[in-house]
Amino acid sequence: MLRLLYAVILGLIGAGIVHVAVLLLIPDISDRDVWSKLQSASELYKTTRLDSAPGSPPIVKSIDPLFSAAACRFDLNDGVLRVTGQGHTPFWSVSVYNRAGENIYSFNDHTLARGGVDFSVATPTQMIEVRKEFPDGTGNSIYVETASEEGIVVVRSFVPDPSWKKSVSDFLDGISCMPE
Repeated sequence: MLRLLYAVILGLIGAGIVHVAVLLLIPDISDRDVWSKLQSASELYKTTRLDSAPGSPPIVKSIDPLFSAAACRFDLNDGVLRVTGQGHTPFWSVSVYNRAGENIYSFNDHTLARGGVDFSVATPTQMIEVRKEFPDGTGNSIYVETASEEGIVVVRSFVPDPSWKKSVSDFLDGISCMPE
């Protein structure tokens, strides 16, 4: 009887270990992640709206209906990424994610004094070069350093009521995401 109990306990522990391992591997082996969806919807450095146009499915379903969002995939092997955008919205925020979907950096409209989106993403090696001589017009930019070479930038904007829809849409459509 003791041997049977020992076998059952050992089996449950083994099943638990396998279960946890499978759960941890799902993001690495899944082809239905945001990176894959964006890859099929647009090219690198192309800003893509995450909310859908009428009649088409969204790339990502928004949890909050009062926010609209746009995203852009990047590869730092092509150079330092520069993201800019101007416009008037009640609130915007930016998040930088690595390819696995882990948040690397986040900030919002209260971070920049001028009010528009203006930041760069670079690897540690690229940051050394950038620090040697800041490019013209980037003195007030935010610089994000990451060891990940591929990632996604997501810009979200608050839409408090329908009168803001056009302004927010113009703001998100005007986001530029290009390597320098």
